[in-house]
Amino acid sequence: MGRSRWWALPCAALVLAGAAPVAAADQVRDGRSQPVFGAEPVRETVWVETGLDGDRDGVIDRVATDIARPAGTDHPVPVIMDASPYYSCCGRGNESELKTYDDQGRPLGFPLFYDNYFVPRGYATMLVDLAGTNRSEGCVDVGGPSDITSAKAVIDWLHGHASGFDAPTGGNAVYASWSTGDVGMIGKSYDGTIANGVAATGVEGLRTIVPIGAISSWYDYYRSDGVSFGFDPVGLAQHVEDGGRPDCGPVKQDLTDDAPANGDVTPLWTDRDYVPNADRVTASVFAVHGLGDLNVKTIQFGQWWDALAARDVPRKLWLSQTGHVDPFDFRRAEWVDTLHRWFDHWLLGVDNGITEEPAASIERAPDTWADEPDWSGEQAEPTALHPREDGLGPQPAPGGTASFTDDPSLDEYDWAAQPDQPSPARALFSTAPLSRDLRLAGTGSVTVTAVPSTPTAHLSAMLVDYGPATIRDYLEQGEGIRTLQTESCWGESRPGDDACYKDTEATTADVDFEIIARGWADLGNHESLTAEKPLEPGKPYTMTFRLATTDHVVPAGHQLALIIGGTDSAFIVSPRQPGQIGLDLAQTSATLPVVGGLPAVAAAWAGKPTVRPDRFPPRPDVRLNRDLPRS
Repeated sequence: MGRSRWWALPCAALVLAGAAPVAAADQVRDGRSQPVFGAEPVRETVWVETGLDGDRDGVIDRVATDIARPAGTDHPVPVIMDASPYYSCCGRGNESELKTYDDQGRPLGFPLFYDNYFVPRGYATMLVDLAGTNRSEGCVDVGGPSDITSAKAVIDWLHGHASGFDAPTGGNAVYASWSTGDVGMIGKSYDGTIANGVAATGVEGLRTIVPIGAISSWYDYYRSDGVSFGFDPVGLAQHVEDGGRPDCGPVKQDLTDDAPANGDVTPLWTDRDYVPNADRVTASVFAVHGLGDLNVKTIQFGQWWDALAARDVPRKLWLSQTGHVDPFDFRRAEWVDTLHRWFDHWLLGVDNGITEEPAASIERAPDTWADEPDWSGEQAEPTALHPREDGLGPQPAPGGTASFTDDPSLDEYDWAAQPDQPSPARALFSTAPLSRDLRLAGTGSVTVTAVPSTPTAHLSAMLVDYGPATIRDYLEQGEGIRTLQTESCWGESRPGDDACYKDTEATTADVDFEIIARGWADLGNHESLTAEKPLEPGKPYTMTFRLATTDHVVPAGHQLALIIGGTDSAFIVSPRQPGQIGLDLAQTSATLPVVGGLPAVAAAWAGKPTVRPDRFPPRPDVRLNRDLPRS
């Protein structure tokens, strides 16, 4: 993707569509919308019909849409929307804010800073309760048709294609005459997932989405190439419905019946995979993801990004070293400024130069960012590295074998520690210390030819950078940040709706190795992810499975290792009959996204290394939430 191609698209799109009006002259100064709307905002709730009857009560469901918009102006305004299931059960943001209402049930407290900051600048903020949550009717179906339709219907209402009312039942019709109809959807985790899913419908009026730590395929949240992570969507549905709604029993039963524990892909999962519909996306995309996110794993961002790139969708990217953290809490001032200009451009039509700035920003060390015109992951070349009896290198193994015994009590950190010591539970293949930096950026894969000793076998693979480094401590509770007692304010505070939030700072860890990509598979799905088959002990099977998306520089002097094992107890469930697994090294390889391709590999392998890691830390305590995406 050339920069001149995709950044030329916005202006043309605005002119041709005529749908993003340029803001009024007194609203914009120095390329930014200004807080000129100082009156108390209009705050109201509109109940929008979804066209569905998820709770099967014979009445079309309505979703509650809480709105804050500028008062005292006839100038139509665009909308910033966050559609979420978390407004009553879990809260939003680092301080877990919930919606609040006054004595008459009118919306009062809006979580996050969007209304405080953007409403005075001429935007409406709409916080939508997904069907089945908070004040909305219907049922949660965890990324399925109900979830996506309940958010899409609100955009349709802005365009007169759905009906809205001033009451949850009955009531008077309400129209959005105050809006331009242009929408930017934003949200972290489940919320950003809904933005991805709605964008994949191609709905009219959605101009941009800002998915933060978001899911693109729900299968890859709960499963991975035939293996299960040990938790299921019905638990999340019950949680966000505040324990489960009795009239949503049939929906919960479908979530249980159609998500088999063996990890097979079923229609339930394909219905919740937005990647194949990326060709319908007409909105620009500003994606943010933590490279240390072990909750919504980086494969979610990587496969979505690749599909958008193939269609040349206008896009921007931030990759942090954090875990599942909002950029408001790891790069606050820069985030608010960038988001401000992004929305100004895509929703107000302001020519502010943001489309000429670097498209990608990657955190290379705590609070140290590197910008580039386009993300190098789009130009990285798939490059094969081969495990050999003498290590890992660009040349295929002439032969040889390796083996390990699946021990479901161990995990990836047990395997990665003490790489110079043999372990019966994993096979480890390492380069010599590199003579030059080697950058991996994108989504890789591992191909194994494995010989199981039992009818069932699970596989895990990971890439490890061995060498000393200081990184964000994404394995600890804050996932790379620490919340402070000081506050900073972003926008206008009003009674019941504070614009001030606790500051944060980076937490760091000194490490001697870092796992930079990982993947898992069920060898019984080697022929198809839709049908697991029993294995014949002693027979070789070949299977290719994915590694998580990464962007990592392995420094000169460090070693890059490929580890292959059985059950990674930190993530996946064990097979019914764990056993020994043999590897045919001549038919096993890792295909990695190397920036610079094979020449970069050859350069990094040349010369004599000078540094070798000799310390290895205790195994980190990997804390995983197996019930729901962290909010």
